[in-house]
Amino acid sequence: MTNRAVLVGRLTKDPDLRFTPNGLAVCTFTLAVNRPFKNQQTGEYDADFIQIVVWRKAAENCANYLTKGSLVAVDGRIQTRSYQNNQGQKVYVTEVVAENVQFLQTKK
Repeated sequence: MTNRAVLVGRLTKDPDLRFTPNGLAVCTFTLAVNRPFKNQQTGEYDADFIQIVVWRKAAENCANYLTKGSLVAVDGRIQTRSYQNNQGQKVYVTEVVAENVQFLQTKK
């Protein structure tokens, strides 16, 4: 079995680049991905908003060249994790860890 996700969508805001204490680059952004069918009430396509995580040199490239509205293709794996927030509640996160990000169209 394999865990693989392939998505095409647009960034909802500019990517966020950070560095780990070891100096490893990590970039996060949210990708709006249209569903393949229209909403029966509105006649419009609904979208899913998916968290993307990119590491190392690819993270720096995403931060340098992508902006809100950029169209990208992401190939990666789905990852789940959890943590305790400031109120002591357990928070679950599902995200796609990108192995490859293809820049399809940048927004000027």
